[in-house]
Amino acid sequence: MRYDAVVVGAGFGGLGAALRLAEGGAKVALLEALNYPGGCASTFRRAGYRFEAGATLFSGFGPGQLFARWIEAHGLDVQVDFEDPMVRFRTPDFELAVGPSRGPLRDQLVALGVPAEGLDGFLRQQRKVADALWGLLDDPALLPPFGAAALLRHVANSPRYLPLLPLLGKPLGAVLARHGLTEAEPLVAYLNGLCQITVQCGVAEAEAPFALGTMDYYHRGTGHVRGGIGRLAGALVDAVRGAGGEVHLATRARGLRRAPGGWAVETRQGVLHAEAVVANLLPSAVQALLRDEAPLPALARRSAAVATGWGAIMLYLVVAPPPDAGPGPIHLEGVGDPGAPFTEGNHVFASVSGEADEGRCPPGLRTMTVSTHVPIPSVRAGGGAYVARVQENMRRTLAARAPEWVRDVRFELTASPRTFQRFTGRPEGHVGGVPRRAGLHHYRDLVPAPPLPGLYLVGDSVFPGQSTLATALGGVKAAERISSR
Repeated sequence: MRYDAVVVGAGFGGLGAALRLAEGGAKVALLEALNYPGGCASTFRRAGYRFEAGATLFSGFGPGQLFARWIEAHGLDVQVDFEDPMVRFRTPDFELAVGPSRGPLRDQLVALGVPAEGLDGFLRQQRKVADALWGLLDDPALLPPFGAAALLRHVANSPRYLPLLPLLGKPLGAVLARHGLTEAEPLVAYLNGLCQITVQCGVAEAEAPFALGTMDYYHRGTGHVRGGIGRLAGALVDAVRGAGGEVHLATRARGLRRAPGGWAVETRQGVLHAEAVVANLLPSAVQALLRDEAPLPALARRSAAVATGWGAIMLYLVVAPPPDAGPGPIHLEGVGDPGAPFTEGNHVFASVSGEADEGRCPPGLRTMTVSTHVPIPSVRAGGGAYVARVQENMRRTLAARAPEWVRDVRFELTASPRTFQRFTGRPEGHVGGVPRRAGLHHYRDLVPAPPLPGLYLVGDSVFPGQSTLATALGGVKAAERISSR
């Protein structure tokens, strides 16, 4: 069977690429090894319960943003709750209620002793950076690669980009120091948690523009998808099919090889031929599929960068809610010791389903997805004993920071990075793509070059990457490059 394009992997990068190609009239096939879509942002079923595999809160649902546009354009049956507070951030000494508006968070930090003058100066600088970067995500035409019209718009917008220039290659910690906030413990703790989740490293290391941009994550159309993010992934599968594309779940790509007219994609069900292939896979997985090709330096470099990142250890719980729990979903971020690394169970992110999340568990109970970051080498070296220690740390942090939610646990499913690999298809259970540690190297790959002609990479290890919205936009941009050819 011959196609204009074959997309390998139905994570949100692959979903974005397949939908955009199908919308443009291309003959496209989307292949997914698992029997459900979404990748790291999927919803799976075990023992009659439905859990989020990993990611649980998503941006892109604000007016005019990508997911909101798709929901409207394709009539997707997806409901999104915009909770306030969005996240409850808890340490031994304080709690922050983080909502869609910036003002209340600022006031809470000042009430906790963060100097108002320094904080206001820092937030003014942060807002300028965030407005410049989020403007690119809100208008994908401005993301590279772009044409002459977008170049002219960038020239017109150049004053907005000027605040970025002195920050390139510098860590977020240097920006805090400039505003006299290095010792502002509530702010530093909050930013350490947020950066560990979003840019995959703490304040001392995080590349300042990325970190300042991601500080707006909860303020830019972020919401909770009723029934789990898998509802959105499944709805996008329906949209791809409705636009004329094919989707083949439980169909693993077993090899990629160059062939006359483009590429041959080998599966157990047969060979698919296409002019172009979009791989929503980690670079190491792409190299493994290219059995007839010598190791590609571009993939090796990206794989080495991913290897500096993290795996996920998870707890999937079913709990009885406390008597005073409201009907909505709850997202809790807990820290055991703010002076210790925000990894290995000392820092957890817990998402609790709401009453409107139908089909997740029986009425009167809630599902809870709890995650923490761990270094993959530590998992390899420590094996099951290491994983068990981290999970016990997670339970202690939960008991200290969210005791009301773990007093009555009815079911527990544990997951190591190896388990996470089974749930998501990610080699070794890697999560989050490439950590954005300070350095100019991040700007080298702003225009992702195909490692071979007609082979395009998308996902969280490829720019713009590292959020569900960003990976979907990366897929859209790859599709537009293919269509333009």
